Amino acid sequence: MSNRGDIRTSMPFPGTGRPQMPMAGSGTENRPMVAVATYPDYLSAQRAVDLLSDRKFPVDRVTIVGTGVRLVERVLGRMTVGKAALAGAGSGLWFGLLIGFLLGIFAVDAWWKVVLLGAVAGLAWGAAFGAIAHAATGGQRDFTSASAIQADTYTLMVDAEHADQARQLLAGAG
Repeated sequence: MSNRGDIRTSMPFPGTGRPQMPMAGSGTENRPMVAVATYPDYLSAQRAVDLLSDRKFPVDRVTIVGTGVRLVERVLGRMTVGKAALAGAGSGLWFGLLIGFLLGIFAVDAWWKVVLLGAVAGLAWGAAFGAIAHAATGGQRDFTSASAIQADTYTLMVDAEHADQARQLLAGAG
């Protein structure tokens, strides 16, 4: 069982295989949670919490639990050495500008030359490192992608002592 912040991961009851209800709190207090509503997407669950907040409900007593969680990775395109060099050049440019600006603060005359030199050096080094890093993978991952965690359903869990109030507020909203 691992702790991350204020949320405890659930462990099955011994011998039953059923998950425990999530517990909220700082680790020193354990408050039983009750499911008050289930939504098909995260945006709907977020809107429900916003509604509770607008009606002065203590939203620090609410937890959104995703069930049926999966990782979805969308492939965006092919990665080439040139594209890797271009991405590295962009990152290097920003880093070079930052270093040039910080050094330029102390330049008495022509501070803009220091900033320009930092930008050019950052651009060149970034492009070189981006190309070398991609080439060093040997074609192991020749694509770019964006990852997202998705769930089948999102359940609002509320402290047992506030569950009835949350249900009434949500039911009153339609």
